[in-house]
Amino acid sequence: MANVAIRNLQIELGGNKVIDALDLDVRRGEFVVLLGPSGCGKSTLLHTIAGLIDVSGGSIEIGGQDMTMADPKDRGIALVFQSYALYPTMNVEKNMSFGLRINGTPKAEIERRVKRAADMLQLGPLLKRKPANLSGGQRQRVAIGRAIVREADVFLFDEPLSNLDAKLRTELRRELKQLHKNLGATMIYVTHDQVEAMTLAQRMAVMKGGVIQQFDTPAAIYSKPANLFVASFLGSPGMNLFKGWLEQRAGRTLFRNAQLELDVSAYDFIDPVTERRDCVLGVRPEDIVSGAGRGLKATVSLVEAMGNHRVLWLDFEGSQVATIVQDLEPIEADQPREFAILSERISLFDGASEQRL
Repeated sequence: MANVAIRNLQIELGGNKVIDALDLDVRRGEFVVLLGPSGCGKSTLLHTIAGLIDVSGGSIEIGGQDMTMADPKDRGIALVFQSYALYPTMNVEKNMSFGLRINGTPKAEIERRVKRAADMLQLGPLLKRKPANLSGGQRQRVAIGRAIVREADVFLFDEPLSNLDAKLRTELRRELKQLHKNLGATMIYVTHDQVEAMTLAQRMAVMKGGVIQQFDTPAAIYSKPANLFVASFLGSPGMNLFKGWLEQRAGRTLFRNAQLELDVSAYDFIDPVTERRDCVLGVRPEDIVSGAGRGLKATVSLVEAMGNHRVLWLDFEGSQVATIVQDLEPIEADQPREFAILSERISLFDGASEQRL
């Protein structure tokens, strides 16, 4: 396993600057996820680390060695694509060992590596089958196994689960997590699926427009998003957002708008707020409590049953507010409902820059 250090990376494709002045440090043995919407540059960044796209500026180090201009085969990486890219005429064993055989790896070593990977991925009974006789999940396991047998320094995954159904994605997420634990390898994983990112990553980089917006643990990013984009991108349902302003009154800091007033004096401000300032208040649905006597009056507009909980959508002065209910209390649409915001769990963002306050 090896660390990956990216410095001042610049990438241009077709005359367009896709990534500009990007820095990223991935530690040895770490599982890092690149998360963001389509077109944000995450796959381009991954392919550049792999050596499939030339850089316009900056450097890429793998294991302490400058690999900026190195050929893909010399970088010590293994790449798993979204498509399985298996040879249809070869069985599972031949598909997994193909690269080793081309490189002249001794037969006994090939057998050892294939058996090890097959055991990890539960592919032992399938080694003699051809891809046409495998399910989608089994084919992706073979593609991952083909990467494992290389015993690379860094494993790169480009949305490997996006072609699978929801149940298979859940199963393979768990297997990938266990695989990382067993291998102790450095892994960089690209996805637009926030559930994948939150469950797999030790640290994740949230990207937008070729820029890393925040790079931290999933828990830290979820609870303290660095800006309004990160706050609204993570979470399902998304964070409730209220535009308003901050003001000082009788030694307290208050958030206010036409509908509500909230004491935010206990908020951990990055810089003290001493005068009126436009801002956006963000609060996760699970940090809004609803029920009799909560204070703020609304009307239930929609109830979404999610199995172990329900999402209530409340009409609050013409705005939709999402809250989560865990109990079995009968709740119907159009009935009145009171709610309160847990002020100790909020986020505040500058109205102009949209950065966390």
